[in-house]
Amino acid sequence: MKIYIAIFMSMIGILSMNAQSENETSKVLQDELQQVLKPSSGDYYEGLSKKITFDRMIPPYGLEVTFDKTVHLIFPSSIKYVDLGSNNIVAGKAGTSENVIRIKAAIRNFETETNMAVITEEGSYYTFNIKYADEPEKLNIEMKDFMHDGIATNRPNNAQEIYLKELGSESPRLVHLINRSIHQNNEQFIKHIGSKRFGIQYLLKGIYTHNGLLYLHTQIKNSSNIPLDIDFIRMKVVDKKVTKRTTIQETVIYPLRAYNFISTVGGSNTERTIFTIDKITIPDDKQLVIELYEKNGGRNQTFIVTNADLLRAKVINELKIK
Repeated sequence: MKIYIAIFMSMIGILSMNAQSENETSKVLQDELQQVLKPSSGDYYEGLSKKITFDRMIPPYGLEVTFDKTVHLIFPSSIKYVDLGSNNIVAGKAGTSENVIRIKAAIRNFETETNMAVITEEGSYYTFNIKYADEPEKLNIEMKDFMHDGIATNRPNNAQEIYLKELGSESPRLVHLINRSIHQNNEQFIKHIGSKRFGIQYLLKGIYTHNGLLYLHTQIKNSSNIPLDIDFIRMKVVDKKVTKRTTIQETVIYPLRAYNFISTVGGSNTERTIFTIDKITIPDDKQLVIELYEKNGGRNQTFIVTNADLLRAKVINELKIK
């Protein structure tokens, strides 16, 4: 009899343990279900990351587009990068222009808002929120920033500075301001480098340096009544002993920037361009040759810059912008 009672009590204990285990399992499942059903706090990393505050946000511009009309955005400098948020919109540079984007709806009456990002050559970043409208309020928009005014405190709060590979550690915005300052101040401290033929004078007015870059201030003066159409301007380092027609042993220098580069100089007119190039030094047996070629004409110009001229480059310590 005692044996049966012991067996019975043992069975009750096992059932009790199973019930307790089922209760614990049920509680765990209920807790997990509550975690799934409870409203999200928006903190995906649950306190393990630093929240991005609104003062770090770049406020976007609001832009309306439509299917039957094209919106044009004009930027203060050449466009380096464009990214579209969805296939609901199409965009691209307008023809041969470098600073104009044309944009329109690819799908009529699309409902979901999308976006677009743009990076310009002088290092500004622009962002846009885009929605569909049957009749957009604005079709032609000029995107200005502080470099139009020359006032650093007037920068828009949606334009952030971007560094571009070809300029190394130098700020594209600062390169633009240096070029603009040189052009506006229009100083000439070099008076022995230039070329003058057929009523055309091509001068090097100054050489400047800042943070590993060189700035060449050039001037074209057309004293004739016939416009000068420029085909191209070429810079190359050549051996002094090589004849002009020899193309071997040449190192072509490609400008990183050309501020106020023009393709035509009108009759009795003068134009100036500042070229930004990488810092270079030239051995004594070589020289920098800068050539200007006229399109469909023969009024070509050439002048020579020596290593001694480059070493006398004026250091830029401050900007003077009118």
